[in-house]
Amino acid sequence: MLCSHYEILYLQRSTIFMKRIFLHPLVFSLFFFIALSCNTSYQSQSLQYKTYRVGSTGQQDAELLSIIKPYSDSVNKSMNDIVGVVDKTLEKRMPEGTLGNFMVDAFFVMAKEKYNTHVDAAFLNHGGIRLNQLPAGIVTRGKIFELMPFDNLLILQKLKGDVLQQLLDHFAAQGGWPVAGITMQIKDKKAVNVMIGGKPIDMNATYITVNSDFMANGGDNANMLRPIPQIANGYLMRDAIFDYIRMLKSQGKNISASEENRVTHVQ
Repeated sequence: MLCSHYEILYLQRSTIFMKRIFLHPLVFSLFFFIALSCNTSYQSQSLQYKTYRVGSTGQQDAELLSIIKPYSDSVNKSMNDIVGVVDKTLEKRMPEGTLGNFMVDAFFVMAKEKYNTHVDAAFLNHGGIRLNQLPAGIVTRGKIFELMPFDNLLILQKLKGDVLQQLLDHFAAQGGWPVAGITMQIKDKKAVNVMIGGKPIDMNATYITVNSDFMANGGDNANMLRPIPQIANGYLMRDAIFDYIRMLKSQGKNISASEENRVTHVQ
């Protein structure tokens, strides 16, 4: 993507104020975002996340604020754009919730389209759902960014049945995580009665699975996935959600999901 005249002008002027910018976390973050947007491509190699709180207690620089105002106004306007409507409040729950089902269904459906391939199953780590609910009513672009704030890639991995079983056992030990294309039960913190595409899991078969690069790199202790090659094309999980909402809208549907006994407990 080519930089606009205003972006280039901003980068040139920012050089003058570089020392002050580095002392102002909010301005530095915006500068980094604009600089990154001027790049033609980006491919994540590894991701590590830390949380930093940016407050407004420090002294504000009026000149710097005047420089960033056009960009902040543009971002705020974009984040307030309405992207869809939720029929009924979606909830984050374990072992299964409507919010998790909606998200993992988006990954399952859009991965087939963006990778132009058959997909057997999709997953989402419970901690990757950053909101406890998506309330009924209109949904803005900013709300989807709150739901999925990280630039995680939607990737494919070909998993042998025995490795997939290890992963599902890990899900079960954590209390149950969102899945699509799979039904399973949890017994003694293990995944039992696993069905993939309506058929019992085959330990010797190979399944094409959809996941995040975060988990594929061993995130949330999914270490069994780290040795498995990743197939990636730069498609973000957040973009998959936006595209899925657009697809539903083109079909005259709103955002919705239901609990379908994909993951249940059994004695």
